[in-house]
This record gives sequence, C-alpha cells and structure tokens, in this order.
Amino acid sequence: MGPATSRDRKSAVALDALGSPVRRDILKLLAGQPRAVGELATRLPVSRPAVSKHLRLLEQAGLVAHETEGTRNVYRLEARGFEAARGWLEAFWDEALPRFKLVAENTRPRRRRRG
Repeated sequence: MGPATSRDRKSAVALDALGSPVRRDILKLLAGQPRAVGELATRLPVSRPAVSKHLRLLEQAGLVAHETEGTRNVYRLEARGFEAARGWLEAFWDEALPRFKLVAENTRPRRRRRG
C-alpha cells in the first residue's frame, strides 16, 4: 500500500469522528436545524464542556461548522466531512463487492449430516 493521501486522511478523521454515539446524536440534532452549544447540551446526557469538545472534533473532521452570533456559537452540518466519509465507503465497496461475489460464486454450501 502506498502513502496515505490527503483524501485518505480526511476520510479517516471523518469516520473516526462518527465513531462516537454522542457525536452521532449531535449530528442528528443538527440535521433538523442549526443549534447553539447550550441548546445541544440541554438535549444530551453530557455536560456543556463535553458537548463543546465533541463539536470541536466534529468541526476538525469537516462534519460541522459554526458561526458566532453575539455570545453564542451556532453549529450547523457541513457537507465536506460527509463527502469524505462517503467517498471512502464507496471506494471500499467498489473493491470489496466484486471479491465478495467471487467468493460467494465459488463456495459450495456444506451438506448437513443427517443424524
């Protein structure tokens, strides 16, 4: 395997960020509408500082972006990170499915022994 490309790194960061149930819950909440950190914290079973930490990781992964409105940071979904994760998944399946098909076509089911 060759060196990791920038695209590989972006997709890895996005997929790693999606590995947390709390971060996935944050994304579900943001799918409905942009929300401030405080509003997200009231809807999740973690502290406000923890929500902020999760949001920083999601932002680094390109999955969310924020705008400052007065004293509030309002977060919204960002397509860039989702596109990176989707690209990795599509490339994976483009390679894996033909191999799976080949194995399935060349594997005989085992006969059950009658007792």
